[in-house]
Amino acid sequence: MKALEKYKLGNVELKNRLVMPPMCMYSAKDDGKANEFHFTHYETRAIGGIGLIIVEATAVMPNGRISDRDLGIWTDEQIEGLREISSRIKKHGACPGIQIAHAGRKSQARATEPIAPSALKFSDDYRMPQAMDEKDIDHLVQAFVDGAKRAVEAGFEYIEIHGAHGYLNHEFLSPITNQRTDKFGGSLENRCRLLTWIIDQVKSAIPEHIALGLRVSVSDYVEGGIDGDEMVRIINQVKEKLDIVHISSGGLAPVAMKAYPGYQIRFADQVKHECQVDTMAVGLITSVEMIEEILNNNRSDLVAMGRLLLRDPYFALKMYHQAGVMGGIPEAYERGF
Repeated sequence: MKALEKYKLGNVELKNRLVMPPMCMYSAKDDGKANEFHFTHYETRAIGGIGLIIVEATAVMPNGRISDRDLGIWTDEQIEGLREISSRIKKHGACPGIQIAHAGRKSQARATEPIAPSALKFSDDYRMPQAMDEKDIDHLVQAFVDGAKRAVEAGFEYIEIHGAHGYLNHEFLSPITNQRTDKFGGSLENRCRLLTWIIDQVKSAIPEHIALGLRVSVSDYVEGGIDGDEMVRIINQVKEKLDIVHISSGGLAPVAMKAYPGYQIRFADQVKHECQVDTMAVGLITSVEMIEEILNNNRSDLVAMGRLLLRDPYFALKMYHQAGVMGGIPEAYERGF
């Protein structure tokens, strides 16, 4: 199976092409520290044979949390728990990754106020965010840099910058949410300015052996918003310092999305071939056959499974068994196959 082949992600070698994408667990306390739930949750998927495990969206600032129960990476006190996660992942031969993020106007952390490129609510159920000034933007970029440095200190080998799902970086990219008239708004180049700055600064702050990726929403599903062609232009502005682009869609506005098995694969295919970059496909990928179709038809380079791995942490072990590769199954579990 192509899914079980090794893959070079930047300078990091993955034992296979299977990924657990970041999924918020909402299981931290309001200090943002990892706890026993996180240790068990991530270690279980590593035992289960996944090649790359990306820890959930981890906030670079207190007001960057989606909820009060999100993990954080805004203080050195949070490093110890994150290091425990990465250590447990590595112990079983998987690569530990982490997604660093800021929720922007979609933050519902109660003790902080949300910020955004423009003072526009996500919906009536959300608070009005404060439009960021240039000092706020400076602080944000530094927060991403500091978060990346802490991720390295915590032992992660892949860092993913969150630029999708309607969170802060995505809000700057889309003309729907970015109505600024300064150098961070208006033209595509201006709307990309913050993301380009963050990628440049993070890349300069981390060692060469650490892989760097970006999560994007290729479609806003809103007229006048980002679509596949616009995202190709965005990726072309930032791709030189990235090792992979993790392809998603939606989240910018409260609109109905038609989600079906593999509904985002076409976006991964488009970005991969039109931008000439490696991509990670995700989105209701539900079977071995789907995974093999994506990889063998060169539609993406890695395949991420979220909900499937919540239901079945050992899905990858079943793939090793189906392929007759018993060496991919932990010795203690061989009798189960």
